[in-house]
Amino acid sequence: MKAVYISKPGGPEVLEVRDVDPPVPGQGEVLIAVVAAGLNRADVQQRRGFYPAPPGASEIPGLEVSGRIVGFGPGVTKPFSVGDKVVALLAGGGYAQQVAVPAEQVLRIPDGVDVVTAASLPEVAATVYSNLFMTAQLQEGETVLIHGATGGIGTMAIQMAKAFGAKVATTAGSAEKVGTAKAFLGADIAIDYTEEDFPESLRRQNGGKGADVILDVVGAKYLQQNVDALADYGRLIVIGLQGGSKGELDLGQLLKKRAALVATALRPRPVAEKGAILDAVRQAVWPLISSGQIRPLVAKTFPLDQVQAAHQYFDSGEHVGKILLVT
Repeated sequence: MKAVYISKPGGPEVLEVRDVDPPVPGQGEVLIAVVAAGLNRADVQQRRGFYPAPPGASEIPGLEVSGRIVGFGPGVTKPFSVGDKVVALLAGGGYAQQVAVPAEQVLRIPDGVDVVTAASLPEVAATVYSNLFMTAQLQEGETVLIHGATGGIGTMAIQMAKAFGAKVATTAGSAEKVGTAKAFLGADIAIDYTEEDFPESLRRQNGGKGADVILDVVGAKYLQQNVDALADYGRLIVIGLQGGSKGELDLGQLLKKRAALVATALRPRPVAEKGAILDAVRQAVWPLISSGQIRPLVAKTFPLDQVQAAHQYFDSGEHVGKILLVT
């Protein structure tokens, strides 16, 4: 089969398509013929040498796929059949024509979603739902601030938070993206962070109140501003480090606000935790996708052998929604 490998840390040019033996499903694993794989920031960080695969995971990048079941390892108890159209959440291995994955990390595709588009769903749906609702306990009527409005996480988080009755504020890096966040994604407040101080702008547009929950993909660069933007009893959830991993934190501000800071990552979690998250997504989020209340957004698709071009497009920051590799 064909699969993508990272020859050395660097830019998109270090990605190589190689012919390799297909995986053999192990105990409790499902073998999937991949139709499409989603690009994620984690793939880019792995390509750059900053985010290696967890111990025991495939060195092939790719954290989510859609496809069809073509085989089983011993001990699979989930009620799947050969030919089922599914999505899977991975610790690695998605940029390939086949992947073996624990059955707990596999879901049938939601009704009404085609098999290619479905590849845009598992990583972002699991990340957003687990952080906003299982960790931060976002409630109806609360204000959530979501950074990165038009990326894969942002487009899903805005729609999901709105669907569950939250007031949604978001940041974006241009007037065009601000307009997209409000008109197309449904954000109540959208802030151009290149033109405005986002904590001040948020309070001005939100009746003087900060955010009850902040979903942050930036990290150190936004740490102090995020704490400033929190409301009393606010919860800051850090899920990415695009702006660095080390920053100064005024603990006094957290104390005064009785606020909390939580940092989470989905990729290194045990199989059982990922399975519990996906089961919750199936119950809470899949019906909203099937009904059209949440729409998967695909910016562009690329053939697997054009993976370098796909990463170049991702690095440009021009996309709205997910970028997919089609096998």
